[in-house]
Amino acid sequence: METVTVQKYNLDEEQEKKEIVRHYRALLRALKPRLKKGDRELVRTAFEMAAEAHRDMRRKSGEPYILHPLAVAQITVEEIGLGVRSAICALLHDTVEDTEVTLEDVEREFGTEIAHIVDGLTKISTVIDSNTSTMQAENFKKILLTLADDPRVILIKLADRLHNMRTLDSMSREKQLKISSETVFIYAPLAHRLGLYTIKSELEDLAMKYTEQDKYREIARRLKETKRERTRYINEFIKPIKEVLQEEGFNFEMIGRPKSIHSIWNKIKTKGVQFEEVYDLFAIRIILDSAVEKEKADCWKVYSIITDFYHPSPERTRDWLSNPKSNGYEALHVTVMGPSGKWVEVQIRSKRMNDYAEKGVAAHWRYKEGNSTVQESKFEQWFSQIREILNSPDSNTLDFLADFKSNLFTEEIYVYTPKGDLKILPVGSTALDFAYSIHSAVGNKCIGAKVNYKLVPLSHKLRSGDQVEIITSNKQKPSEDWLNIVLTAKAKSKIKDALKEEKRKVAMDGKEILERKLEHVKASASQYNINELVQFYKQPSPLDLYYQIAVKNIDLKELKSFHVLGDKLEPPKPVKVVEPVVDEALHKQPSKKDAELIIFGESSDKIAYKLANCCRPIPGDDVFGFITASEGLKIHRTNCPNAAQLLAHYGHRVVKTKWVKNREISFLTGLKIVGMDDVGVIHKITNIISGELRINIAGLTIESKEGLFEGLIKVFVHDKDELEELFERLKALDGIQSISRLED
Repeated sequence: METVTVQKYNLDEEQEKKEIVRHYRALLRALKPRLKKGDRELVRTAFEMAAEAHRDMRRKSGEPYILHPLAVAQITVEEIGLGVRSAICALLHDTVEDTEVTLEDVEREFGTEIAHIVDGLTKISTVIDSNTSTMQAENFKKILLTLADDPRVILIKLADRLHNMRTLDSMSREKQLKISSETVFIYAPLAHRLGLYTIKSELEDLAMKYTEQDKYREIARRLKETKRERTRYINEFIKPIKEVLQEEGFNFEMIGRPKSIHSIWNKIKTKGVQFEEVYDLFAIRIILDSAVEKEKADCWKVYSIITDFYHPSPERTRDWLSNPKSNGYEALHVTVMGPSGKWVEVQIRSKRMNDYAEKGVAAHWRYKEGNSTVQESKFEQWFSQIREILNSPDSNTLDFLADFKSNLFTEEIYVYTPKGDLKILPVGSTALDFAYSIHSAVGNKCIGAKVNYKLVPLSHKLRSGDQVEIITSNKQKPSEDWLNIVLTAKAKSKIKDALKEEKRKVAMDGKEILERKLEHVKASASQYNINELVQFYKQPSPLDLYYQIAVKNIDLKELKSFHVLGDKLEPPKPVKVVEPVVDEALHKQPSKKDAELIIFGESSDKIAYKLANCCRPIPGDDVFGFITASEGLKIHRTNCPNAAQLLAHYGHRVVKTKWVKNREISFLTGLKIVGMDDVGVIHKITNIISGELRINIAGLTIESKEGLFEGLIKVFVHDKDELEELFERLKALDGIQSISRLED
């Protein structure tokens, strides 16, 4: 694995001072349009306070620490669009946590509002770097509470994370992986939800640079190589539109921008296409300088001019003018067939809309006046949803985090009640989600719905524009399988609450049965005795014990073999009948084949481990070791579907891992091949694998349909190089359309 070479830091004291002053002046320049009377002095005070507090501290790269708060303040102002107070908070964001400065000092100097935000920032950083997963999720919940309280906390935290990601080169490999995974897991979705699309893309790209180095480099290289022809193509595409827009007297700006590396990679992965086939490698943005009352009409006018020249794809037209997203994003997107058969995405928006798109939430503070009442209410609606999820007493915070995350990233649909009230739900929501969005009592009693006057089941997926009437019955109760029907966090937590309540009622019957039986053997129903029985029957809690008794899974006949001493129960001495299934799994030594392969940490001991089934790593893959609770050490690929979650939640369990060359051992991996169903194609494929490359085939299934075949091949390879050679050889065959490595 190639490591990134980092330039050595070598400035002397004098140069350092100049560097700090240069950054400070740049910040003041960025703030210039916002400075009111007395602001400059406040910023100066904050800068001096931070510089003094951090004076003996250095970053991992060797540079003075104060450059970090300065950079974060600069991002907060220039890239997020916040003002003077936020810049002051950014300058002070690490002082209370890392230095002698206290929150009281900040409040005395700058007032309660700034102290409140700095306090929020301090809480967050102690949060996200904490060790255990549920702690982390608990704390993340706290962060979101401060977000619902004052979104600036999160915006400054995003600026902080963005600067850390930009300067991640000087960190150790494990830190790079952990921080990148956390970024993809938590911060990119937050940036997306808060409307900061530019920052979201950069965070994802930077994270990919560390988690999937090869893919990142390859796409970056190909983008660089195709830059000239892209520019030429964009100019050819824009030319006729530009002329008409100028004739029509529009005041506009046109930019072509390439898609982010991460989103190109996503397309390649999800659509199974090659780099050349990612059709919208670039988007054209047209930004109109229009008066607020005319901007919608102008956008539609530009749309009609574009579609006069190029043919649009109706299913790829997005109208966020009539129905803006809940984070305030407004625009008109149309994908058209450009010259020489390439699809091009065009985004049409006004200057004001562009400001929202670039600055997201931050733009809200600037456009409070005027016509943004609809935006405001939608935004408030989203915030109130966050508050609602946060205040639900659901105990499992990790579930909460997963639900919350899924709600961050999904696009929305707009659905109406019978009276015409608008509800915003994530794409993929069902009639049951809608019922819970009205009220938990409506959800719990829901038996079906009428969508656009037609009767549908609970699991019916809703679409934007549907009008939904919920049908309820007093006899209805939530059941376990409802959890698979709903998508929204609110519905899930309400169903879990109802199920718990239901379980509690049933358990009460079990409790009565147990008390009667205990009385029968002359033992009391004391806490001590109940705990003995909970352990004896291997139940997680007394409630579960009562419940299992009530539903007759436990019949208590073993009670007779208990001894009663006084009124205490003493369990019978265990007779060795029970098979030690669990123990065996815990102590099973991995096979010799597995244990040969890796050197960990500093000592070159060979440690037993297993390869994770979710991603099946082979030597040469970028990997990390992960200590599991029950199966010892597992090796995952850094681009494994589960990697982001493991690294973000349990960073402390990650072990440094590297491959040693060992040609005797082979590893099972899978390929998916799609191609033209031609006579003899199977023979050609198997000939290359086992004939020419002498690779063992473990399994082969091929299905052909309508002139195409899809093959799944399992092979034993020694390492990544061998696998890559196999890829190249198979790609070279005639009629092979695509080859990919099976993730699972």
